[in-house]
Amino acid sequence: MRLDAPAALDSGVVDSPEVVADVAAAFGRYERALADGDVVVLTGLFWDDARCVRFGVADRQQGAGEIAAWRRDHPSVPAGRRLSDTRVVAVDDRTAVVTTLFGYPDGAIEGRQSQTWVRFADGWRIVAAHVSEVPLG
Repeated sequence: MRLDAPAALDSGVVDSPEVVADVAAAFGRYERALADGDVVVLTGLFWDDARCVRFGVADRQQGAGEIAAWRRDHPSVPAGRRLSDTRVVAVDDRTAVVTTLFGYPDGAIEGRQSQTWVRFADGWRIVAAHVSEVPLG
């Protein structure tokens, strides 16, 4: 793998409206499942592969098995989670990145979340996710 060589965008158009809409819908489904503690949907939206990764606030998982096990033990987020500044960047017709900020009613933290989504034959899946929090004030 060469990190110094620029990647060629050989398919689709950056920020294709159709791709942005599809990924936004998948992200919305993920967020609803997160609020509802729907482990089946949450697990299903991650790529079922050993290379899939999730970095959490104070945890990390490598591979679909570890992500599924962690999610079973942590099925939802605290009540009142609100998102802001959510952005979908569609790199091409198969790849997109979603970033968002989140917070809770107590206002003590600013959460940051990013997900890389890839369209596979069975639909859009998260291949990498990162969640962090910083104290406010």
